[in-house]
Amino acid sequence: MATLSAAPFAELPVTFADVEAAAKAIAGQIIRTPTLHSRTLSELTGAKVWLKFENLQFTAAYKERGALNRLLALSADERERGVIAMSAGNHAQGLAYHARRLGIPATIVMPRHTPLIKVQQTESHDALVVLHGEKLEESFDHARMLAEKRRLVFVHPYDDPKIIAGQGTAALEMLADAPDIDTLIVPVGGGGLISGTAIVARQVDPRIEVLGVQAELYPSMKATLAGEPVVADGDTLAEGIAVKAPGALTVPIVRALVSDILLVGERDLERAVALLLAIEKTVVEGAGAAGLAALIANPRRFRGRTVGLILCGGNIDTRLLANVLLRDLARSGRLARLRIRLKDRPGQLYAVARIFDQQQVNILEVSHHRIFTTLPAKGLITEIECETRGPEHLERLIEALQGSGFDVSRIELA
Repeated sequence: MATLSAAPFAELPVTFADVEAAAKAIAGQIIRTPTLHSRTLSELTGAKVWLKFENLQFTAAYKERGALNRLLALSADERERGVIAMSAGNHAQGLAYHARRLGIPATIVMPRHTPLIKVQQTESHDALVVLHGEKLEESFDHARMLAEKRRLVFVHPYDDPKIIAGQGTAALEMLADAPDIDTLIVPVGGGGLISGTAIVARQVDPRIEVLGVQAELYPSMKATLAGEPVVADGDTLAEGIAVKAPGALTVPIVRALVSDILLVGERDLERAVALLLAIEKTVVEGAGAAGLAALIANPRRFRGRTVGLILCGGNIDTRLLANVLLRDLARSGRLARLRIRLKDRPGQLYAVARIFDQQQVNILEVSHHRIFTTLPAKGLITEIECETRGPEHLERLIEALQGSGFDVSRIELA
């Protein structure tokens, strides 16, 4: 475990008492989501794994907690004027939903590339959605401008004491339900969730190790803590934590209370999303699966530990989810695309299909290539997408094709 900062706990901008007050304020207005032990994930990783299902909130994300706590702190005048926020999705939905419940006008500025599902869900809560900018930074500046112009209260997605305290209530519930947890792995974007979580963990049991996890493409918190330039860009499955600059309030909290920030690649994020659906039968977005991604990417580090993972969100585009699941099947050998070299003569494709039948492999798609190949004029390539029972079954098919004289190669995923 890394050495924690010596910064006095009392000097941090949010206290445990703030989290307790937030818990009382929002009680009965958000779902007290379950914390459940996953026997299968525990067997798979070698750790005792507990999951906090924040994807079961009404808007499918923990962001409701902080948003509601902030809204409840507004004065009567501020409620009448309304609120505005910048968000790529989950903060927007949480704020819009509870603003409508409380009768508070809400405006949400979102980047133009925000997934349609998140735009539609935000609009369904009667919020005014303004699409502006290609990146979050542009949306942020526009939201600030509108807030000043229209006298709206700007509600920051993470850099606000009320927001941080509200997010910490998830950890308060989790540690009450699973007091044996000795390690918490928390997704990190701007740092609101991990800040609130770390404050709770330090109070409940100082021996609990709190670690953050970020996508490799967006290591903003890790780089900031290390005093290094932040290089964050690219398309990540964990878009909910794709933040280029952590909060001014959250950085000192993380520096004082979090032992390390782990980075995970896109392949581990994809596998984690697929595993949670296959094993726990729960839909989790990339950011929500980041904790599990870190666990499966670092099995030795967590073997024998009692690990708590917060499944912080479940808002994932259905088409993207389908792609993730199909890619996972391909990597596991249950789906495959084979490139087979044939001779341009009758019966060749039939002979290949007969081997597929003999090996009980289902053919999904066949594509012939005669022109755009490097083969002689009488040669051709056929690509066959197929479904198998797993890698051993696929290997038997390839061996059978090669044994019949066919030149076979497997087309791998990047």
